[in-house]
Amino acid sequence: MIPQTVFRRYSPFVFLFLLILSACSGLRVKQPEHKFAVLAYYAGNEADIDKYPVEKVTHIIYSFLHLNGNQLAVDNAADSLTIRHLVALKSRNPGLKIILSLGGWGGCETCSQVFSTPAGRAEFAVSVKTILEQYQADGLDLDWEYPSIEGYPGHQFLPEDRDNFTALVQELRNVLGKHYEISFAAGGYTDYLEHSIDWQAVMPLVNYVNIMSYDLTNGYSKTTGHHAPLYSSVNMKESADRAVHYLDSLNIPRGKMVIGAAFYARIWENVENVNNGLFQPGTFKQAVDFKGMETYLHENPGYAEHWDSISQAPYYYNSDLKLFMTYDNPESVKLKTRYALDQKLGGIMFWELGCDKTENGLLEAISSEVALK
Repeated sequence: MIPQTVFRRYSPFVFLFLLILSACSGLRVKQPEHKFAVLAYYAGNEADIDKYPVEKVTHIIYSFLHLNGNQLAVDNAADSLTIRHLVALKSRNPGLKIILSLGGWGGCETCSQVFSTPAGRAEFAVSVKTILEQYQADGLDLDWEYPSIEGYPGHQFLPEDRDNFTALVQELRNVLGKHYEISFAAGGYTDYLEHSIDWQAVMPLVNYVNIMSYDLTNGYSKTTGHHAPLYSSVNMKESADRAVHYLDSLNIPRGKMVIGAAFYARIWENVENVNNGLFQPGTFKQAVDFKGMETYLHENPGYAEHWDSISQAPYYYNSDLKLFMTYDNPESVKLKTRYALDQKLGGIMFWELGCDKTENGLLEAISSEVALK
C-alpha cells in the first residue's frame, strides 16, 4: 500500500511513478515462510502413482510437457489422464501442489527459438495459464536444459538465452499473477550457475530453484566420480553444497533454494581396481533405478559397497567385472535432507518418484528425517 501522505507530498507525476512501481513490485514472490518442501518429480503413468506415499510430499512435478509451436501442450490422452489423477490425489493430501514441468533432457529442442521473441513468450505464457486452469494444477516448472550453454546434443543455445529466460519468467509472472507457483530446474554445476541465469532478476519472481545436484558425473564423463555428492572434495569440485554457497554469494534467499537427490544409479565399465574405482577412467554403461538395484546387484555379483566420508556419498565397485556404480542411498539422502533443514533451505527434491521402492524407499528416508525437524 502507498501511504496517504504521498498524495499530499508528491506531484501527480511522481505519484503515478510510485503507483506503477508498487504494482510491479507486487508481482515479486517473497521468500516463502520456512515450511520445508519435499518436491517429487514424477514421469510415470496414472496407475503407478497410487503405489507411492504421496502424503509424504508437498509437490508432485509432472514430467514432462512440451512445446507445440509457441504453446505448452498436453501431448496425449495418457498425459491428460495422469495430470487429472495427480490433481485428484489432493483428496489424500490436501496440501499437495501439482506442478507441470516443461522440457527435460532432450525435451526443449525449440525453447531457445520460441523464447527469443516477445510474441513467443507471450503466447506461451497464455497457454500455460489456460492449461493450469483447465486441469486445476498449481504452477509451472521450467526445465530448459540449458539456456546459453550446451545441453542436449544438437539443440540451439545462444548467449542471449540468458536474458530471454529472464524475460520468459517475467512474462509468466505477469500472466499467472501471484496465485500460481513458478519454479525452474537448474544445473548444479559451475558453468550453468555462472552463465545460464541472471539470478538477481529471476529469483524475486519464482517460488523455488530446484538445483539438480545430481548427474554431476554423467553419461558424458570419461572418469568415474559421484553423481550426487553433498560436499566437494579435492578430486571433485561440484556438489550440492558448492551450488548453495554460490547462490549464497549472490544473496539469493535460502528459502527459495531446493537441492536434489538421485533415485537412480549410474554405472561405468572398464574401470581399473585403483582407489576402488573412484575417480578413475571408464566408460558410462547404464543407469539403474533405485528400486531395481537389489536385482541388479544379485545378477552381477562381486560388488563391494564403499563410503566417501568427505563427499558424504556411497559407491560400489566390482573388481571382478571392473564396474563402478555411483548412487544415493537412504543414508546419503537423509544427510542431504538434514543439510537442507539445518541450512534453512526451501526443501529437497528428487528425480524421480517412479524410480523409488514403493515401501522402505528413499522417499521414506527423506520423510523420516523431515519428521525429526
